[in-house]
Amino acid sequence: MKFAVALLLLAAVIPANAQNQWVLTDSTLTWHISHPMHEVAGTSHSAKGKGICNGGQCNFLIAVPLNTFSSGDSNRDLHTLQVVRGAEFPMVVVRAQIPESGINGSTISANLEVQFAGQTAHYSNVPFHRVAKGNEVEITGTIPATCSDFKIDRPSFLTIPIKNEIPVTVDTTWKPM
Repeated sequence: MKFAVALLLLAAVIPANAQNQWVLTDSTLTWHISHPMHEVAGTSHSAKGKGICNGGQCNFLIAVPLNTFSSGDSNRDLHTLQVVRGAEFPMVVVRAQIPESGINGSTISANLEVQFAGQTAHYSNVPFHRVAKGNEVEITGTIPATCSDFKIDRPSFLTIPIKNEIPVTVDTTWKPM
C-alpha cells in the first residue's frame, strides 16, 4: 500500500509530457548473508519503480515487498521476515538520486536512501554499472547494507551470529516512458 501511495505521489508531480521519465521493466534483487557454516542468498523479481530526470537531477523510486524474496527454504524465509519485522514493515523502499549529467556514463554514482525494517539508511556515491540495450538500460551494482544500518539483531546459527554485512545485488532494466 505504501508503495502505491509513493508512486501516485511521484506521478502527481511528473507532468504527462515530461522528458526523461523511466519505468522499471525487469528486476533481480538478491540479499546475501554469510555465516562461518554457510552462505545464503534470497532473491526477488518483484520490484516496481519509476524515475524522472529534470532540473539537473534524476530521482528514482524502487519498492519491493519483503515476502517476495526467496532463499529456497520457506522456513528460513519466514524467520527472515520475523527478524526484519516484515509484518510491520512489509516493503523495502529505495530512493536514488543521480546527477542528470552522470546518468549516461558506463558507471553511475548514486546517493541512496533505503527504508527497511522500520529504519532508514543513507549510502553516498554507490557505484552502479550502466549498459544500454536498444531503448532499454540495464543497471547493476551492490547496495552495501549491514544489519547495524537497520538495527537488526543478527540471527545466530549454533550460537554464532551471521556477519553484519548483508549486501544486496541489484540487476534492473529500465525503459523510457
